[in-house]
Amino acid sequence: MKLHRYAWALCAWLAMAPAAHAAEASPDCVESLLRRLGWRIGSAAVPVARIDAGAPCMRSDLAQAQAAGDLRLQLPVRIAADDRQAVLQAALQHPATLCAYLFALGDATRRATTALAANPGYRFNALQLGWIGFGRRGAAAQGWQSFRGFGRGYAPVAGNARALDAFYRGNVRTECGVGRQVAQLATQRELYGDAGFDAEFSAGELSIGTFLSLHGTDSILLGRGAGNLRADGNAVQAVRLGRHGLVGLPGGIVHAYDRILLDDVHNQAENFVVTEVSAAAADALRRAGGLAHYDRRNLQLWRLSRQLRQRGPRDFQRLLYHRDPGQRARLDPEERAIVAHIDALLADPFYRDFRIYVHRQGIQPIGYHLVRLLDRNPRTPYTIELTLHNLHTTLYRRWIDHQLRTCAMRAADGPRRLPAARRYGIDRR
Repeated sequence: MKLHRYAWALCAWLAMAPAAHAAEASPDCVESLLRRLGWRIGSAAVPVARIDAGAPCMRSDLAQAQAAGDLRLQLPVRIAADDRQAVLQAALQHPATLCAYLFALGDATRRATTALAANPGYRFNALQLGWIGFGRRGAAAQGWQSFRGFGRGYAPVAGNARALDAFYRGNVRTECGVGRQVAQLATQRELYGDAGFDAEFSAGELSIGTFLSLHGTDSILLGRGAGNLRADGNAVQAVRLGRHGLVGLPGGIVHAYDRILLDDVHNQAENFVVTEVSAAAADALRRAGGLAHYDRRNLQLWRLSRQLRQRGPRDFQRLLYHRDPGQRARLDPEERAIVAHIDALLADPFYRDFRIYVHRQGIQPIGYHLVRLLDRNPRTPYTIELTLHNLHTTLYRRWIDHQLRTCAMRAADGPRRLPAARRYGIDRR
């Protein structure tokens, strides 16, 4: 399978600016990082170096990519130092290296969101109770300090990883917008490991709070530290990277009609982070041309649901998502036909296999959320959109820089060797 040339062009465009320290990095450090990302580097009696990148973005994981022969770099047995450095730099800047990074990013996203979802002490907050609440122990005792009143803005104090532990293991309350921010920051923690996470980011860069409050901070999500943000609301660009180009991206499920039609204002929107996308879901989204197609499907689902009687709380969730046999047995023939139509629409791989993390719903298919919202706000359909992100640009290059700096510092400290995961600041929990 070959990656479409447009997708390679998109990869190159996203990662075109080299990492600040990459050009000055030693060849040994660059080679170590490439190996860490999954490149297999060998030597042979060949006249010139050969990069066989393959199509890693189209594989299910790194193991499959390597089994398919992707991410191969062959060097001549005799190669000049300058030539070796140039070839290694070319591999580092190759779009396939971004694809390899996306495997690591996806794993980090799933570790982070699984840990957050597993903490029963991380609760959902109604907006009128305060934007972020740290309970009786207070913010300072859990590693955070306020920079805006009424719980609207906090930054870590005395350690970034310690501050994130409040959401991994502590008792904290937020709404889902902060939940999305925490998931994005926790992904970086998992990607760097605790030591790297503490060393790489300032407290201000990890600010959380209202989205508007982040713009005036050093936040790596939406503030001065965000750098090169990409707008891809309908996922047109991301889906061309393959299924892994979607994982980790932030987004929202938003009411399409006026706010006056909301019955449950606390479910007016759901902020999410994409955790996993099957090959079938990615193919369906690519064939559809992006999320705009599914907004039209969402409208169709909503219109069909309006023809069904809502018999009680969570009725649609039990009927349409859990497919409760008792609920379905009570339908009249006309309703059965409508439900069959809805079932056919929800059978689309996008609704079943495009999985997202939403605080406090955990990790669920996107179809679950659309059905859930039929119960909460039955008078409006919902749209799905991705929000601004820098995962494939600034944060990618920054991670590359960190790995190379760490390697250089290890080399300067002497020949003492550590396990590979610790050498590069990666937490393998």
